Amino acid sequence: MTAARGVLLHPITMGLFLQSLFLLLLLLGSCLHPAAAFPKGCYPSEEEGLKTFRCSNAQLTEVPRDIPNDTNKLYLDFNQIPFLPRDAFRDLPLLLELDLSHNAITRIESGAFQGLAEHLHSLDLSSNRLVSVSKDAFSNLKAKVNLSNNPWLCDCRLQELIRAVELAADSSGGIVCDSSTQEEHVGKAFLQVIADTDFCNVYKKTTDIAMLVTMFGWFAMVISYLVYYVRQNQEDARRHLEYLKSLPSKQRRSEESSTISTVV
Repeated sequence: MTAARGVLLHPITMGLFLQSLFLLLLLLGSCLHPAAAFPKGCYPSEEEGLKTFRCSNAQLTEVPRDIPNDTNKLYLDFNQIPFLPRDAFRDLPLLLELDLSHNAITRIESGAFQGLAEHLHSLDLSSNRLVSVSKDAFSNLKAKVNLSNNPWLCDCRLQELIRAVELAADSSGGIVCDSSTQEEHVGKAFLQVIADTDFCNVYKKTTDIAMLVTMFGWFAMVISYLVYYVRQNQEDARRHLEYLKSLPSKQRRSEESSTISTVV
């Protein structure tokens, strides 16, 4: 009897065991699946009550697409990201801090930070390869921006950018002219340079001078053409008069009358 009961219980026990194992595998799968979707070297965490996503030194060449949309702090520093496309962070409406320092960023498209204006308060773009960026790339952005340690071209465009953003504390001294429209500014801090030089005003004056030179050139061409036209007509009139003088008197008077009537 006991042996028979053991035989009956064995399949039931095995069924329960297999069911438990299957549920355990499902549970593990649901836990591991999100992590498996992240790029290598990236992981989520929680720091001081804020949801953080770290991809520091993960050899990334573009902004990851599978970042949790409830992320508050995003670290993409020490990678090889070359540029920021439009809407690169549009699915991160709760982002407060964005660290893109120590990358290879040379270009930022207009609208790259679209969707971050409401909450973002810190944006680090230091130690990249930025030479020139339009102020439109930071349109409506209220975050404090770190632009230090980039090979900036000091010109009107950079001046407009600096006036359009709020610089992070103690970062302004790191915005140095790697090149400039005026050679004497190279190697100097940009804020020190614009204290004495208005790049946009210089550009406007240069543009005005160029326009004046162009207008003068066109005016000179018109005058030259008019002078040529008058002289050519005078030459033709002189030749015609000489021709009339060479004719017999009657024919000459007839030609002169015809010429006078034509003129009248």
